Amino acid sequence: MVQKVLGFVIALLGLFLLIQTATIRIQFTETALDVSRSGKLLRHFPYADWINWEIFWPGVPILFYFKEVNSIHFLPIIFDPKTLKACLEANCGNLKTPSVNPE
Repeated sequence: MVQKVLGFVIALLGLFLLIQTATIRIQFTETALDVSRSGKLLRHFPYADWINWEIFWPGVPILFYFKEVNSIHFLPIIFDPKTLKACLEANCGNLKTPSVNPE
């Protein structure tokens, strides 16, 4: 019974991500990251407000994180992670938080 419930939950998550992949678009403009759904602009994130960004986990990239001055954002990676990284580096530079080196 547990396996059927778990399978159903995973199938629902897969369906949700499939729908998001089909309807949500991100666009890197000269000044901001725009997120739209079915052609309607949902959010506009100016790069000037970004503090850092990160793609988690490099081996299996599943989550895109970025922090603005007043808020943090997490987006599931439902697109090509290599293209995402290239666009982030081209538009935002390397805003990744440097690792702390204990001395």
